[in-house]
Amino acid sequence: MNISIITVGKLKEKYLKQGIDEYLKRLTAYAKVEIIEVPDEKAPEILSETEMEQVKQKEGERILAKIHPDAHVIALAIQGKMKTSEELADGIDKLGTYGKSKIAFVIGGSLGLSDEVMKRANESLSFSKMTFPHQLMRLVLVEQVYRAFRIIRGEPYHK
Repeated sequence: MNISIITVGKLKEKYLKQGIDEYLKRLTAYAKVEIIEVPDEKAPEILSETEMEQVKQKEGERILAKIHPDAHVIALAIQGKMKTSEELADGIDKLGTYGKSKIAFVIGGSLGLSDEVMKRANESLSFSKMTFPHQLMRLVLVEQVYRAFRIIRGEPYHK
């Protein structure tokens, strides 16, 4: 299984990098996982609706350029479907069973994902109705992917 996590912006926080690196190391036993960072679009703090759409559009083009044509794309979005860890594991397991060996998780920038990225997505996933920093979502996502593989293999992991 090849998993890509395509995300907007560079991760600067050392504590998040350390946590992500730990889960990436653990994941090597289960899958090839890579994090692909695309540059965020520089913009002023206060934007009009049109400017926000332009930022999402530019970031979206960068994201789409990194998605493998055969990938099953899962966009992280507040309006996505909420799943339990077991449901996420079951979904990943079924993708592998049916020959989908490439999964791309997409995490947008601070303004979210463009309509084009959402149209390319095969599904959208929400971790909560709350808003989280997109940098923190990387850590939460890699932990949940690790947990999913532990569940798939029937290996113990704290609940």
